[in-house]
Order: sequence, then C-alpha cells, then structure tokens
Amino acid sequence: MVKTIESTVPIIDFGKFLNGSEAERKLIAGDMVKVMREVGFMYLVNHGIAQELINEMFAWSARFFALDENNKNWCRHPEDGAHHRGWSHVGKEKVSQMVFDRDLVKQLRRQPDVKESFDLGNENGYYSNIWPHDEDIPGFREFCNGFFACEDHTAKQLLRAIALGLGLDEEYLLNFHKTSDNQLRLLHYPPTETLALQTGEKERIAAHTDFGTMTMLLQDSCGGLEVEDPHIPGLFIPAPYIPGSIILNTGDFLMRWSNDVLKSTLHRVRAPPIDSKTGLAQRRYSIPYFVGADKDVVVDCLPSCHSALNPKKYESISSREYIAMRLRATY
Repeated sequence: MVKTIESTVPIIDFGKFLNGSEAERKLIAGDMVKVMREVGFMYLVNHGIAQELINEMFAWSARFFALDENNKNWCRHPEDGAHHRGWSHVGKEKVSQMVFDRDLVKQLRRQPDVKESFDLGNENGYYSNIWPHDEDIPGFREFCNGFFACEDHTAKQLLRAIALGLGLDEEYLLNFHKTSDNQLRLLHYPPTETLALQTGEKERIAAHTDFGTMTMLLQDSCGGLEVEDPHIPGLFIPAPYIPGSIILNTGDFLMRWSNDVLKSTLHRVRAPPIDSKTGLAQRRYSIPYFVGADKDVVVDCLPSCHSALNPKKYESISSREYIAMRLRATY
C-alpha cells in the first residue's frame, strides 16, 4: 500500500480508505499512522479533491497576487499576528522554529521570507475573513469559500483515518474539530535572485514545522519544497510535485497531543530551478490548508498514546493557547 519515490517521502492511495472494504480502510489508516510516526510527511493520491478544482484555485491565486498592491492593501493582514486573515506583503512574515525571544526574532527578520500570502478561514469561524473588493477580483470570495469547504470535507476523512490508525474510535478526532476553524493559505513566491537564496541572504521559507493538527499542501510544478530526512538530522530531501497528489504532514499540536508518538517534521522552501530568460529563481505558488482543533477545547494526551512505560509528557492545553504562542514568534 505504501511506495516511495527518490525523495523517500511515501505515497499512499487514500482512495482505498474512501471507497475500500473495512479491511482496506484499516490497512490504509495503519499505513498513514506508521508514516506519521516515522516520517511525518506523505503524498496522498486519489484523495477526493478534483484536479480541475485544484487547477482553478491556482488560477484564482495567480489572479489575486497579480493585483496592484493598492488593491491588495484593502485586505491587508492586521498588525496583530493572531488575526491571521487577509494579505501579507513580501517580508512581513519570518517563519522561525520555536524562537520566542523578541531580540532573537528581530535578528532573524534580517533575512526576510521572500513570499506573499492570502489567508482565509471558515466564514463562520472565530476570526472574520478580510477580502479584497469584489470589483477588483469578481468571484474570488465565492470560489475560495467553495474550495475551503471541499478541503474541509477531505480533512475530516483524514482525521477519521488517523483516529482509526491510532486505535481510537473513527469519530474521536472529529469531536475536537467540530467548528472547522481551519486556514486556507494562498502563497506566492516571486522571482528572486538565486544567489541571495543560495547564500541565505534571503529565504523563501526557513526550516520549520507547522503549528496545528495537520497540513494538506498543494504545490505547483516549480519545486523547492524540502523535507528533513527522519534518520539524518540536518539533511533535507526534495519533495517534488507529483501530479494528482496532495502532501499531508503532521503538525506540532498533534505531535504534542500524541505524546510525541506522531512526528512533526522540519521542512523548508529553497531555491527552485533558475529561469533561463531572467536568471532568477522561478516564480512559485502553493496552497496549504492548515487543520486545527477547536480553539477553546482543552486537549489532553490521546488515550492510545500513553502508558505506564510511556507516561504523559505535556500538560493539557487548548489550541488557542498553543497557536497564539507560536504566532507571536512569526510576526
């Protein structure tokens, strides 16, 4: 059921969970949890999101980022990093890995992340969305909301599979994700001087782990995503685009929730191939969907992830408390 490509990131056919027999569903769920224990990243094929819909979302993303900066400023990201909605300009964010000291964060920001983003969530969620003017990009809001709902449906199937693979009731994790207060992020990495990326003067996204329960990533064919080898710390391996796939990775919150049984793996975005015409690193688009637990529900260690031989490592915490702590180091 599991196969690998040269990147060593496993590929799993999720269609056998969605449409298979009870035995096939349990086998796929077990395979997924095995990968989350050992690698933390996997490709999923036959995941249920139509490729035509994905292609259209990428087209809308390109249209949005092509807008004049004055138009994008109408929906700019609030200065408070906790309200994670709207447009963030190039250089606003600096992804850092578990760094909370303000002076050190300031020092890290000297190497800005060369990307811009647009973030949205559930229209009925805790944070209100911040949209561009409809006349600037008619239909954008409607399509994004429809795509969000499609991703949410798939996320719930993945949560069922993970719970089953952990030996829990299939609905167990859904009880902590009732509000679908997730985040859909459109990312644009503009053409950048390759030398600056190679020397570290600039970064697309530095090595980091994701905050929440899990991330579903769609990427274009440009390349640049790298995942840390689970057996060799510091060695990063390409995770190239595979047509028809999404990438699923464990988030830090789920790693903590599972008592470190499931692995949240470092990953980064490096310089992709050089554009022969401009000599710059190629433009890149990606679309991550961050799945998070309900903000105010306090979680304790998952029942199947602790024992007398493997006692609980962490205190109970809510998703809101944990994510707020991480976001303070990003903005």
